[in-house]
Amino acid sequence: MSLAPAAWATGVAEFQGQAPTNHVIDSADLLSRSASTELDRRLESFGGSDLEARLVTLRRLDYGLSLDALGQGLLERWGTAGSPDQLLLLIESQNNSAAVVASQGLRERLSPELLSSTAISTMGLPLREGARYRQASLDALDRLGAVLNGEADPGPPQLQERLPIETNIPTREETATSNALLWVVVLLVVGTLVPMITWWVFSR
Repeated sequence: MSLAPAAWATGVAEFQGQAPTNHVIDSADLLSRSASTELDRRLESFGGSDLEARLVTLRRLDYGLSLDALGQGLLERWGTAGSPDQLLLLIESQNNSAAVVASQGLRERLSPELLSSTAISTMGLPLREGARYRQASLDALDRLGAVLNGEADPGPPQLQERLPIETNIPTREETATSNALLWVVVLLVVGTLVPMITWWVFSR
């Protein structure tokens, strides 16, 4: 199977003309072997026999081409008359951006607003938090799968407030306060002992 070279800017022409037999097209080499195998199995079973779902990764896009436009181009390139509906998850590693596109028949079940929110929010959060490509893909499939199964849209992930981690290491402010207190104690001791020692020496 011919894939887009990872170091090149990628457009529709860099992908093969027929739909790939595998479900993960990791042309950017973003996934480990185990993650790729896990996602391939998940995508293969996603949506049942009337849906083909794939994940496409790339390093960067051709100049002037958007990730959504690339996805739409691939849908047209890989779709044939009578073929199942198609769903594509796309990840570009240069900007850690994502897109989710669906064929016309599938858009009756997955609205454009849902696809956009899934790409920007559901996939965008793990991508921005450390390029977590596997997690971004799984989160997207979880959300879209719930809607396809007739459940309510679970929505994008909620940002959790990060509480400060407790530590025994003093902060800069605590260190400054501690040093100031130490100097006060030292000066008090010196101010008390020096006169006493002086009186004792001269009184002998």
